[in-house]
Amino acid sequence: MTALAPLLTAFLREHLPRERNASPHTIATYAHAFALLVRFAAGRLKRRPSDLSVEEIDPDLVLAFLDHVEGERGNAARSRNARFAAIRSFFRYLEYKAPACLEQALRIRALPMKRSDKALIDYLTLEEVKELLSAPDPRSWGGVRDRAMLHLTYAAGLRVSELLSLRLDDFSDRSLSMVRILGKGRRERVLPLWRETQAALRAWIVVRPQASTPELFLSRNGERMSRDGFAHRLALHVATATRKRPALSGKRVTPHVLRHSCAMHTLAATGDVRKVSLWLGHASLQSTEAYLRADPADKLAVLAAHAPPAIKQGRFRPPSDKLMAVLTELRNAT
Repeated sequence: MTALAPLLTAFLREHLPRERNASPHTIATYAHAFALLVRFAAGRLKRRPSDLSVEEIDPDLVLAFLDHVEGERGNAARSRNARFAAIRSFFRYLEYKAPACLEQALRIRALPMKRSDKALIDYLTLEEVKELLSAPDPRSWGGVRDRAMLHLTYAAGLRVSELLSLRLDDFSDRSLSMVRILGKGRRERVLPLWRETQAALRAWIVVRPQASTPELFLSRNGERMSRDGFAHRLALHVATATRKRPALSGKRVTPHVLRHSCAMHTLAATGDVRKVSLWLGHASLQSTEAYLRADPADKLAVLAAHAPPAIKQGRFRPPSDKLMAVLTELRNAT
C-alpha cells in the first residue's frame, strides 16, 4: 500500500509552488479541496487521515465524495468541478511520482467533469456603480481605505486576489497613474488609472499606518486585508448605497461583480471584446465571450439589420412509417 500523506504533502508544498509555479491562492484552494476529501475518506473508511493510502482513494470513493460535495454540502456544479480538478492534478502528479499507482491514476483522470449551466453574469449599471463608490465615509480611516479599494477594483477590473496582493511598489511612480498587476496564471499586465482612482489611492496612502506587511490595503489590526474582510466591507457599503438606489436590493453584489461591471462597461464603450480581454488579463478570448452573451447591444443590431422572414404557412403531414411515427411522438413529448 502507498501512503497518501507524504505524497500529498510533497504535492502541495513542493510540486505546486516549485515545479508548477502555482500562486498561494491556488495552493490554498487545492489544500481546502483535499481537506474535504481526506475528511470524507477517513469517515467513510473508519481510518485516521494520516493512515490513508493512495489505493483507498479509488474512483468509486472519488465519485461518492463529489456527490457529497454537491448534495450534502450544497455546492454548485462549478465548485464540484473545482474540487475534482484538484484531485485530477494530484493523480497526474502520481503518474510519475508513484508508478505503482499508474492504473488507478488513469482511471480517476478518466472520470468526466460534470456539465453545468452557463448562466449570464451579474453586473451593475453605471449609476449603481457611482452610488456604491460614493458610499464609504471619507471622514473615517476605514472609509478612505474602502473607497480606494472599491475604486481600484472597479476601474482596473481586478480579481480579489489581485487587489489584496497589491503593494506600494506595484505603482510605477508617485502619480499613481499606472499599476502593475500579477494576475491569474502568473500573467502580468499594466493598466492606466483614472484621476478619480488616483485621488482615492493617494488619500489612502496618506493615512495608511506603518505596518510590517508590504501589501497596500490593511485591516484594522495592521495586517493584510483578507478576502472575507473585503467582502464584509463591500456588503456594508452595498447596504448604504441601496438606500439611495433601491434597485441594488434585487442584486447579489460580490467583489467579482465589480470586475464584471468593469468588463461590461468597457465592452459598451469600446465595442471590442479583445480590449476587454486584455484589460481583465484573460488567457483567451473564450473567457471573455461571457460578456458578449450578457450584452444585448449586438443582438439588437442583428434585429435592426434583418427583417423577419415571410414564411408561408404549410400543412403538417404525419409520417407514414411506424418507426418515424414513434420517433416523432417521442420528440414532441419533450
